[in-house]
Amino acid sequence: MTTVDDRSPGSAQADRAPHPGPVGPPTVAEVSGPSRVAEPDEAVSTEELQLAARNHGIPLEALRYDVTPAGLHYLLIHYDIPELDPTTHALTIGGAVDRPLTVTLAELRERPRVTRQVTLECAGNGRALLHPRPVSQPWLVEAVGNAEWTGTPLAPLLREAGLGPDAVDVVFTGADHGVERGIEQDYQRALPVVDALRDEVLLAYEMNGAPLLPQHGAPLRLIVPGWYGMAHVKWVRSIDVRTEPFEGYQNAVAYRLRRDADDPGVPVTRIEPRALVRPPGFPDFMSRRRVLRPGPCTVDGRAWSGHAPVVSVEVTTDGGASWVQAELDPPIGGDFAWRRWRHEWTATPGRYVLAARATDASGRTQPVEQPWNRGGFANNLVQRVEVVVPAE
Repeated sequence: MTTVDDRSPGSAQADRAPHPGPVGPPTVAEVSGPSRVAEPDEAVSTEELQLAARNHGIPLEALRYDVTPAGLHYLLIHYDIPELDPTTHALTIGGAVDRPLTVTLAELRERPRVTRQVTLECAGNGRALLHPRPVSQPWLVEAVGNAEWTGTPLAPLLREAGLGPDAVDVVFTGADHGVERGIEQDYQRALPVVDALRDEVLLAYEMNGAPLLPQHGAPLRLIVPGWYGMAHVKWVRSIDVRTEPFEGYQNAVAYRLRRDADDPGVPVTRIEPRALVRPPGFPDFMSRRRVLRPGPCTVDGRAWSGHAPVVSVEVTTDGGASWVQAELDPPIGGDFAWRRWRHEWTATPGRYVLAARATDASGRTQPVEQPWNRGGFANNLVQRVEVVVPAE
């Protein structure tokens, strides 16, 4: 376990050190502090609560829906929701291309239309369960959703623009602008050319059969099936083809798996396998602990992975002392959509801890103990659901 025992940039001590009084006009870098991890007993801050109020996860009871209603789908907004007019919005494609393009939303709608069911999960899902806790959006396990995205494939547009032979990365720029860790920026992410040219990647303008909502990227967003949510750039306004690796903040600094502030880390890309339990019974208001009547109960939920299709889900009702195979429903949404699983259980009076763990066709399985990383990314530690079955 990493401990916080230095005063390097990004440590809790550095963040809490006294700051000198103002000596001149403020700079943008002074608006936001460095990344850090919480002290061992540090409570969630008002800043983290503010983030949690702006962003939200799926209510776990909504795992019953094959396709997540738009208002229940998880949501993460880095900066502000920009004000964009779909009647005038245009996408530019430039950089290392033979024929730069500008296409309007109306023109994109005239191109081949594809609908894909895709599960999106935030890369920081599970962050708040780590010890010590990385200080950021305090996700538990609910930062996920499965929607039907409609748009036009990206690859034909890139080919029409004419990718140069030395193209390396494709950079997507959103219309949202802000400052993060002292760096003013548009939200930008890049995909390697080979990934940008995948047939599955979409420029989407509809969600669940309706025009995109403002908070979900209207009027145009990127959908990269299999990758964590940070890659699905919202409010896309430009695409820039580069001949060298993109070194923007969201690629080179954020969204990397690192052990400490000096570790360059490795990039976060595809979604690790995860299964979630749809909590049975009914909840206590504050703790969300479940109360379940004795008798037969179908324990079910959803499982997914960005590396390969889920092929197995195991379930425990005794906190991990024993595991049994769950039944998998036939896949209904394709390789990049979640899959329902179920297990028949007879509940008798007592206290229980339910959990499920997924394995995909690549052999990846959810861990029972999650290795720690400084950003709290890709934490697919098994979920634990406390259940009380009272005596009748």
